[in-house]
Amino acid sequence: MNREALIDQLSQDIVSYVMAGSFEEQQIAREIKPEGLDERFEDYRLLLDLHFILKEDVVNFVRKLPKRLRSISTETKTVSRTRRGTVDGHINWGSTVKKRYSQNPSDPSLFVCDNRSEDYDTPENIVLKRLISVIYETIDQAEDYIKKKYDWAQETWQGEDELIEELKQIVERNVHVRRIRKPETYEPTERMMIAAESSRQPIYQEAADLLRTRSNLLSGDRSEIRDLLNNTAITPDDDETLFELYVLFRFVSVLESVRDQQAQFKPIQSGRKEVAKFDGEPELVLYYDQAGTDRDLSFVVEEDITERDLSRSEKVQEVAYEVSNDYFKKKFQNYTNRPDVIVLEIRDRASDSYEYLITEVKNSTNTGTIRTGIKETLEYLAFLRVNDDFVFGDEDGEDYFGGGWNGLLVVQDLDRETTALGEQDDSEIKILQASELEDGLERVLDRTDLNVE
Repeated sequence: MNREALIDQLSQDIVSYVMAGSFEEQQIAREIKPEGLDERFEDYRLLLDLHFILKEDVVNFVRKLPKRLRSISTETKTVSRTRRGTVDGHINWGSTVKKRYSQNPSDPSLFVCDNRSEDYDTPENIVLKRLISVIYETIDQAEDYIKKKYDWAQETWQGEDELIEELKQIVERNVHVRRIRKPETYEPTERMMIAAESSRQPIYQEAADLLRTRSNLLSGDRSEIRDLLNNTAITPDDDETLFELYVLFRFVSVLESVRDQQAQFKPIQSGRKEVAKFDGEPELVLYYDQAGTDRDLSFVVEEDITERDLSRSEKVQEVAYEVSNDYFKKKFQNYTNRPDVIVLEIRDRASDSYEYLITEVKNSTNTGTIRTGIKETLEYLAFLRVNDDFVFGDEDGEDYFGGGWNGLLVVQDLDRETTALGEQDDSEIKILQASELEDGLERVLDRTDLNVE
């Protein structure tokens, strides 16, 4: 699966799950925010605004602001004030007579005076003020990172320190901008946007256009989400994270299909890595990113824990060697290491028993990397514990890796001959390529020993 297809599918998943309010926004923001940004940018909305202000059109808009603000439009309005003993402005005799008659007919010192003034709170200016506020507030949050010229900042605000300072001056001191009232939470309204778009002045037309773009991004327009993922400003620091998210969403999609039930997505809390849950019998719980801490799951490696012919670590090495040889149909040497996983927990409440499917993800076609993934998947199975007790393995040192359907490795599509899933029945783990994942995962979940239905 090439990067374009991966991003296309992932953008659809974000629209389907995240923007629909199902999948926790903070979780997806945590995964896709660039390295170097602090935890403030785990706020999904702020992360999208950061992507927005890094658009070249936004920077160009700010660059033209100082000159354009000198000629922003205003409306002339008349304000009437009641005065006693003095005249301030043009006397409105009609209103003066009515006011005297209603209050004190014998008081000749009462006057109603009209004063004309400039009104800055036009619909177009409210649109302009909202856009300037969004840019200013987002830069205020991200300024340290932009000025340090991180790679993800592209060439937009890099070298624009003076422009950033000029924007601050505009917001904090420009008399025209300060006279425009602060927009309400619900503003600009559609009527205000249409007024700005219909204006003859480019500053208002462009402001409305940029706010439309931001609105599309925040509301989950797929083309904008795709641009976010594809743009190096916001894309994860390596494609491994994109691929892991792709696999995670495929799990959710296939499980929803198998169970004919929508996933219950869990809020992200400190110390919890539970992503989604499916009620019923059995109950299904999906974990991601060194998951399962809230159900006492762990993967602790120890050497020679019991008196066996082979320790667990040695057994991992032996079986990883055999699986690699079988899958690639050739002989290999040896390896080590391990990252994060996706864990599916299948809980049979009636018997209070558990089954597990451990999935490792490698966004690679490199033989060495895939062999490492094979070893890591076997390690997870061999050292999976619940409440410090090993899940797999008996006293005779057998079945360290479950029943053969408890471990899954997902890799990128390979252009060489490999063993198909249907021919992996005797293997301790199963290996699927990206293009096989949707159908293959359903076949893995359909196994009677996993019993997810």
